[in-house]
Amino acid sequence: MNIHKFVMPEVIFGNGSIQQVGESCVRLGATNVFIVSDPGVMEAGWLDVIVRSCRQAGLSYTTFHDITINPKDKEVEKGCRIYLENECDAVIGVGGGSSIDVAKAIAILVTNGGRIHDYEGVDKIRYPLPPQVMVPTTAGSGSEVSQFSVIVDTETEKKMTIISRSLIPDIAIIDPETLSTKSPHLTASTGLDVLTHGIEAYVSLAATPLTDVHAKNAISLVAEYLRPSVASKMNLEAKINMAMACLQAGLAFSNAILGAVHAMSHAVGGKYNLLHGAVNSILLPHVMEYNLLANPKKFADIALFLGVDIRGMSNMEAGNKAIEHVKQLTMDIGTPQRLADIGVEKDQLKKMSVSAFHDACMITNPRDVTIEDIEGLFRKAW
Repeated sequence: MNIHKFVMPEVIFGNGSIQQVGESCVRLGATNVFIVSDPGVMEAGWLDVIVRSCRQAGLSYTTFHDITINPKDKEVEKGCRIYLENECDAVIGVGGGSSIDVAKAIAILVTNGGRIHDYEGVDKIRYPLPPQVMVPTTAGSGSEVSQFSVIVDTETEKKMTIISRSLIPDIAIIDPETLSTKSPHLTASTGLDVLTHGIEAYVSLAATPLTDVHAKNAISLVAEYLRPSVASKMNLEAKINMAMACLQAGLAFSNAILGAVHAMSHAVGGKYNLLHGAVNSILLPHVMEYNLLANPKKFADIALFLGVDIRGMSNMEAGNKAIEHVKQLTMDIGTPQRLADIGVEKDQLKKMSVSAFHDACMITNPRDVTIEDIEGLFRKAW
């Protein structure tokens, strides 16, 4: 009998749940919290809501928001210094994947010391982390429920993937109302990240029945609700369902890991300051096409989850329909179609292929890959 492990935080989901941040920190024993955010979250007013909730719960707080869209080692080190100077005892991450990944990385350094580079890879964290409460404001990264933190090494221009059970937050607070302040462009990009998480987790070599059910639901919800969510900020039904899709995709990939799309996207994001989801949306159909051979049945399932009528089709035919469907979705919501369109230079493809080959996410890709295979995929996508 196979043994399956599934890890996740306490989850609080629903409109208005962001108001529970302060009380959640108190339950974890916090008295002086470190709030990690970004300029976009501040502008949208969500940082004010978090601060108010902390005040009402009687908490002292320090805020930190010097974060870019692909968070960097220097930002983590700066945040760590400020946390220690203010003698904080818990971390709140509020925002997209960048804010939450930095919050987790700061949590590592304040109790484990050293540089964030020391923790790249799997299970390098030795000492317990301070309490962590994460509040996503995009339906995208899933970092609020995952055991991942991805940080750019500014010297090597490479994204470092840190994987550890310690990085699973204590509490994830998911409030779909926060999605109503996002632009159509950001909604589209982050939504494609959710779809990529669902698909890569479903075909991952580490997939289990426990991860498959979450991946399946995430894919189906994105297929139905991403278009209307991009079309209208005020479509609360779409926002709630995209928030749920993000949560379930996060639970799936945190436990099943990912694949070549993310390995390649990390390589691009280390070199260029681009939206992670936009890079995924370009790479996903090409990698699906490459991986189809490895598990036609699972790709046929994906076509079904996407709403394709696959009656009378072979698994390979149905898998190809799934790829067509994903391509059409990216065109409908206006995400970029070529790497060249978003500023990726052709002469960097070889170097990025080497970086992607060594990324931790490549280990669970369903089809074997060489550096040459990766470069071929990059060239197709360019």
